[in-house]
Amino acid sequence: MKDLVAYITSGYPEKDFTIDLALSLGENGVDTLELGVPFSDPVADGPAIEAANHKALSLGFKFKDLLEISHAVAPAVDTLWMGYFNSFYQQNMDLLLPKAQELGVNGLIIPDLPHEEALRYKDLFDANNLANISFVAPTDSPERIKEVVSDAQKFIYMVAYTGITGAGVSEDLQPFLATIKKFTQTPVYVGFGVNEKTAKDKVKGADGVIVGSAFINILLQDSLSFNEKIHRCSDLAREIKDKINS
Repeated sequence: MKDLVAYITSGYPEKDFTIDLALSLGENGVDTLELGVPFSDPVADGPAIEAANHKALSLGFKFKDLLEISHAVAPAVDTLWMGYFNSFYQQNMDLLLPKAQELGVNGLIIPDLPHEEALRYKDLFDANNLANISFVAPTDSPERIKEVVSDAQKFIYMVAYTGITGAGVSEDLQPFLATIKKFTQTPVYVGFGVNEKTAKDKVKGADGVIVGSAFINILLQDSLSFNEKIHRCSDLAREIKDKINS
């Protein structure tokens, strides 16, 4: 069974909605949830996720909201925090990672923390049984891929192409996938540009997909009620989960 990872922006449009949406996604095919930490300059994210980040911040998102959401969600759904390093660094990593473990969070995804810099936090992650998800991109050499994936935990975030999330660029991922799998037994999940139309093709040879913008595009539709947004996101999750396993 191939896995579905879903990204949602914490606190957008509000904290209780995020909790309800996360729990519904967990009941509708999502294996792992990325709780996004709103950030003013999300450099790896496309326009939809950037807009949701800015809206969440303008609505008053605070880091404590992420902790409260995680407290409600992590016992029921495999939960990761996805955010930019400064958001976590400001909370004091020595205090934050034990708190994440206490809440039941299973790891962090930090797209702007290079592998070499992440190594200085390896002991802290290990001590708290948290994964620090590794990224690999098509521009990486085989030597670098081998180095990055050698101690990868939980799954490897394979960037489907070099750019930002949510763009629907198509390319043949098979040679890249083969290179990664040559060096690791850790599952490889494809992210960037994955939606209900592309998921079946992108998952070929991989172990799962990561979907963000497709969900956030629904959340950004102001004409929909909260219940309609949750219903549509849950339907989308079931559709993508079916497609990657058909």
